[in-house]
Amino acid sequence: MSRLRLLPATFLLSMAALFNLTLAHADDSASPRPAEWAQSVEVRYNLFRMSPTLYRSALPDRGAVPLLEKLKVGTVINFLPESDKSWLSTPGITQVQLPYRTNHVDDADVLKALRAIQAAESHGPVLMHCKHGSDRTGLMAAMYRVVIQGWSKEDALNEMTEGGFGDSTHFKDGVRYMMQADVDKLRTALANGDCSTSPFAMCSMKSWFKSAHIE
Repeated sequence: MSRLRLLPATFLLSMAALFNLTLAHADDSASPRPAEWAQSVEVRYNLFRMSPTLYRSALPDRGAVPLLEKLKVGTVINFLPESDKSWLSTPGITQVQLPYRTNHVDDADVLKALRAIQAAESHGPVLMHCKHGSDRTGLMAAMYRVVIQGWSKEDALNEMTEGGFGDSTHFKDGVRYMMQADVDKLRTALANGDCSTSPFAMCSMKSWFKSAHIE
């Protein structure tokens, strides 16, 4: 009888040891979040810190204002067609609105956003956002990584799609744009103050007609 009573206990101890070993292997195989990726600041707003001067998030609300003030955010760049005035009225925070859609994005949209970020960073930390903080914000974050910070497309795409910013099915348009984007041309246009990488872009044509009319 004593042996029969010991069997269940022995079995349970063996199963517990196996379970702990499985957990240990799972922990070993889990890859830590790369240190260079954007780091989470506030889950509620999908708010991440990309650099000491750049943050990304979903659409904030009035409750986020104290946090933005704590982070010393001086500019909020909004990629939505709706203004931020409904939740943001802090005099010390500049609002910039650059609406666009990832399924219609072109080099002019990217250059406008990157130029706005660079200009705003000279006055303090910047927050860029869209509705969910994943697709529109994700694409501009990835282009910032590649064009300004010198990341490879592969590294930027890995962060964009695997960084925990939202449903990866939303990224297909952004990934498509990034794959065909000419990074060298974008850097040159950004440095030269050009509105696009193409002289035949609508903004380039408007600029040409304007200068020709003035002359």
